[in-house]
Amino acid sequence: MTHSLIVTVAPNGAYKQPAQHAALPITAETLADTAKACLDAGAAMLHMHVRHPDGRHLLDAHAYQEATAAVRRAVGRELVVQITTEAAQVYQPPVQMAVVREARPEAVSVGLRELLQPGVSERDLQDFFQWLVANEVMTQVILYDTADVAHWQRLRASGVVPHAKWFVLFVLGRYAAGQTSSPTDLLPFLAADDGAHPWAMCAFGAQENACAIAAAALGGHVRVGFENNLHLKDGSLAADNAALVRQVAQGAQALGQRLASAHEVRARFL
Repeated sequence: MTHSLIVTVAPNGAYKQPAQHAALPITAETLADTAKACLDAGAAMLHMHVRHPDGRHLLDAHAYQEATAAVRRAVGRELVVQITTEAAQVYQPPVQMAVVREARPEAVSVGLRELLQPGVSERDLQDFFQWLVANEVMTQVILYDTADVAHWQRLRASGVVPHAKWFVLFVLGRYAAGQTSSPTDLLPFLAADDGAHPWAMCAFGAQENACAIAAAALGGHVRVGFENNLHLKDGSLAADNAALVRQVAQGAQALGQRLASAHEVRARFL
């Protein structure tokens, strides 16, 4: 059976503004339009940030629910909608966890190091991860380096994180000079990973697509989009997020891989 590649689009992130690219979506309506275009290009998941009216990063259950409803009107259930708990130097762990409990999303991404903070007990973490499992929230755990990988393995081994169908995300080059990524940035993660759960990667800068295709070839999954990169593999400015997804779809075809559907993603993780 050929590898079925899960393509996630991260269309906006916490920081970029429409002044940097006219096609960057920050409202519920533009997120919905982007979702439809990216679905058509081959995405199965949408990694979604919401914003204050002035464009600042926001964690708010009602805003997530409104944006999710807009996306659902545009694409039905043909995309898995994943919200984020990203702190973006604004939010602390109690708020991050509370927003997820209030929003009750289909899927969420959680930066492990953002929760491993003074004042957050292992019991707090255990309660949160158990809540995610009990409420069937598809959870992707974000790991920035091999130290994060080790923490993740320790928390699972100790029972703080219960056994479940977790999805991990390796962030390539987050702390590299100029915050740029290279396909070789995958190698330390793969050496440290215990292979217990499926993994995906995201990358910064001009080699985002090269990193994505390397990950696909090595059995992983991919996240691309304007959150981390605005450029096509030839260095030109991408017209929109769908153009970045389309490049990955073309690479998957060259590797002989099918693109996973949202239905397949749900069947795998829920």
